[in-house]
Amino acid sequence: QVQVVESGGGLVQAGGSLRLSCAASGSIDSIQTMRWYRQAPGKQRELVSTITRAGGTNYADSVKWRFTISRDNAKSTVYLQMNSLKPEDTAVYYCAAYGLNRDYWGQGTQVTVSS
Repeated sequence: QVQVVESGGGLVQAGGSLRLSCAASGSIDSIQTMRWYRQAPGKQRELVSTITRAGGTNYADSVKWRFTISRDNAKSTVYLQMNSLKPEDTAVYYCAAYGLNRDYWGQGTQVTVSS
């Protein structure tokens, strides 16, 4: 079993920055990939960014060059640094850890960007 807990959301003005954290616990050695998703009101959940066990990263086109995913293995934590935030980035952001043939989801953290 793996548990993930997100933190770091909040209210920020357009152009500002936030850093989200996703702390994993439990069978962390089984985690192959960590992903950040987001879901805006009335929209489907979308994949924002991925970081693999080997350190490979990937980003949605809508956040490329503005968001950066990284990890601290010693803390079993993955971060999402979000810069140049836009109102359309407003959403609940979820962290998911893939391992043991399934995804483990956090409860989400709200990010609100005001114009």
